[in-house]
Amino acid sequence: MIPKVPIRVTLHSRTEEHTAEESPGGPQETMKKIQYSVSMRANGMNENDPKRAYASLQLTGKVTLNELAEHMAAHNTVFSRGTIVGILTEMTACSRELLLQGYSIELGEMGTLTPSLKSKGAESLSKFTVDNITTYRAIFRNGKALKNLRHDAQFERTTTRKAHAITLKAQTEGQESADWSGLPAVTPVTPEP
Repeated sequence: MIPKVPIRVTLHSRTEEHTAEESPGGPQETMKKIQYSVSMRANGMNENDPKRAYASLQLTGKVTLNELAEHMAAHNTVFSRGTIVGILTEMTACSRELLLQGYSIELGEMGTLTPSLKSKGAESLSKFTVDNITTYRAIFRNGKALKNLRHDAQFERTTTRKAHAITLKAQTEGQESADWSGLPAVTPVTPEP
């Protein structure tokens, strides 16, 4: 039986921060640790294998286009937030236009937008028509700057979203503990060094 967990356990704490080195010409940034939880899952390739512990990313949130532009404008750029929004909006429209012409779009070290299509099979080459094409979309492939961020990332273990929701509900109802008994293999999170 899984015991009730006191609410004073800090969940999804985003208060631990570290300071990144100041980049040349850029403001000093405060970097938040990336939250992750761990759960036992089956191997998708072989269901007969025993379950193993895997990490799941717990998103910090979503940044809108306007928030991204405001963030970019704060990095000592000569462009205002409004100008950046305009540039990014026009980039989206132009990218769509070029993708619809079959072009791949290289975005420097950020990555590449590449058109991709899916189709349903036809009985023969002669029976294949344009109607067999079911999807045409853009795929983003990471460039050098986004290829593997693991070396620069700081991580912090937290609870699962379900455990967090149960605890938050108990807290808003004025309870002093949260019942995690319905959750599989939940263990209290201990801070990592």
